[in-house]
Amino acid sequence: MNAVSPGFIQTEMTRSLNSELQTEICKNIPLGSFGTCEDIAHLVVFLASDQAKYVTGQVIGVNGGLYM
Repeated sequence: MNAVSPGFIQTEMTRSLNSELQTEICKNIPLGSFGTCEDIAHLVVFLASDQAKYVTGQVIGVNGGLYM
């Protein structure tokens, strides 16, 4: 079993943050922006595929490098 650990993703919740706070958060993300729902979906599709058959017991962060 694996787990997906999203960082700041463009959702209704993060869109409700004021623009100044969003800018400050993005300054701490090495890729410089919030992720998308598609970023999460791509990882989930990979994990559900045979290409990931030997990946197990992992917590995979999708956070643009925020928690490196």
